[in-house]
Amino acid sequence: MAPKKKKTVEYEFPHPMDNESLVGHADVLKSFMDAWNNRDIHPIHPVWMLAGPRGIGKSTLAYKIAKMVYGNVGDFFIVDLDRNLDKDGKVKADAKSISVATARAMIDKMQMSSMSGDWRVVLIDSVDELSTSASNAILKLLEEPPAKTLFLLIVHQLSSVLPTVRSRARVEKMRPLTISQLRELCFKFLPEEDVSTETLKLANGSFGKIANLKSSGGDEVYEALIEHLNNPRGDASDAMNLAKKIAASPELYPILLDAIAHFGLADLYPVATRVIADINRVNLEPEISIFKIIMDIRKCL
Repeated sequence: MAPKKKKTVEYEFPHPMDNESLVGHADVLKSFMDAWNNRDIHPIHPVWMLAGPRGIGKSTLAYKIAKMVYGNVGDFFIVDLDRNLDKDGKVKADAKSISVATARAMIDKMQMSSMSGDWRVVLIDSVDELSTSASNAILKLLEEPPAKTLFLLIVHQLSSVLPTVRSRARVEKMRPLTISQLRELCFKFLPEEDVSTETLKLANGSFGKIANLKSSGGDEVYEALIEHLNNPRGDASDAMNLAKKIAASPELYPILLDAIAHFGLADLYPVATRVIADINRVNLEPEISIFKIIMDIRKCL
């Protein structure tokens, strides 16, 4: 059975800086507020690392904390790919890592900023995307943090962070969102959509993943994939149609791994992971590679 056509609806989700709808993570926010409100008695740790899967609200929480601390009076420095600079100081579009030039520019601005007594905030989104040179430049700053400066470091995978950077931070591990919390965000940002329970489970606690799935039509493709795999009459033609649909949008490749997890085929997971990685690494034909994964899943059922 061929998958449904992808919707052409375009969704608009606010940037974390503008998003006032923080759902979940009350425990982490409370930990910070307790430390902040008692900073005159016990100096607050200058480096907070917010760690957890993508799309669960780490950036939203970081910006909420930042705006409260610097209060539109102190200085606020943001390091991310949107503000990435090349060696000439020009914005570097489509970069995959945050350059050392970006880190150094932030450090230079901090050194030139006024020390009026107000708190300053440095928000790095994310540490995972810092180049090695940028990480080393940031590390030097973290080794001797300036007075009244709060560092908020967003991390998607703790294993990707240099141990020396991690050792300078107070690490707050943020949990994936619950199904009810995901529903709350869907009601807020997708009020006209009927988001299925299957899609909510597929998101693994990440509203960011739901946003990507709805924007790309990935939820419908996934449902069609599961329907095909559950259908004993599904044939190679149907599998190829699905492979073409998935191959057209590389961001949909992970739904193959989700399907493998859905059916509990643990032995197939590392094989499919390598094939997906090889599609880009050695320029494999996407449709054929994805078709083979789908057929391998069918053979295991």
